[in-house]
Amino acid sequence: MITRRMALGGLAALLSPIAARGAPGEQFNVASGHDSLPVSRYAAAVDGKRPAVIVLHGSRGIELRARAYERYADALTAQGIDTYFLRYMTPADMAALTSTSHDIREAYETTRFDGWADTVAATVTAVRDRSDSSGRIGLLGFSLGSYVAAEAAARDTRIKALAALYGGMPKAMTAKVKHLPPLIALHGEADKNVPIAEGRQLVALGKSVGAETEFVPYPGEAHGFDFSDTDPMTQDAIDRVTRFFQAKLIV
Repeated sequence: MITRRMALGGLAALLSPIAARGAPGEQFNVASGHDSLPVSRYAAAVDGKRPAVIVLHGSRGIELRARAYERYADALTAQGIDTYFLRYMTPADMAALTSTSHDIREAYETTRFDGWADTVAATVTAVRDRSDSSGRIGLLGFSLGSYVAAEAAARDTRIKALAALYGGMPKAMTAKVKHLPPLIALHGEADKNVPIAEGRQLVALGKSVGAETEFVPYPGEAHGFDFSDTDPMTQDAIDRVTRFFQAKLIV
């Protein structure tokens, strides 16, 4: 249960000064099909082989709310987990998803989930091939990115943990799922963009294939609530996600 004390503590943590904000120390590209897509790496200040989390942004990309995504990278790298921001959308994707109606966007997304999941798989390969990788990889998806992450995790047993924020599983993939890694889903109960039922269905699907699951509803919270600079639930979400990946990736 999310209590008032937890909320106030989260707000204090969110508003406290940050001594050193994380910054990507490396940029590289991954090839997927005919596309070459950029990845930004945030490295943990820990020697030796480390686990990693690949972050999949929402439909509006990373740059619009870069600091909101970076707060997750800060928390993960502080715990010894390298973090990679994958910009999985091509220029054609961005154009299609920002200039058309809701129905057309949904139809377009349906045609692209497989290709986006392929890009995630290529990124997993690139990360695992690094000399500093422990081979344990998690996915963290936001909104549209959580649907991409869910499909990728269902298809790729190399993925050891999945965190989905206000998203679900692509409908065309649901009947094909035979496997999911341990997963946590966070969702605002007042989300008007992605109904909370989508998050519940993802968790139910995970349970049906034997995955360890956790569902965290946030009363009164809307879509993207954790991107707020003042909502105490922002820090609560970051903390829950970070603890989840610590437990599932660090061995």
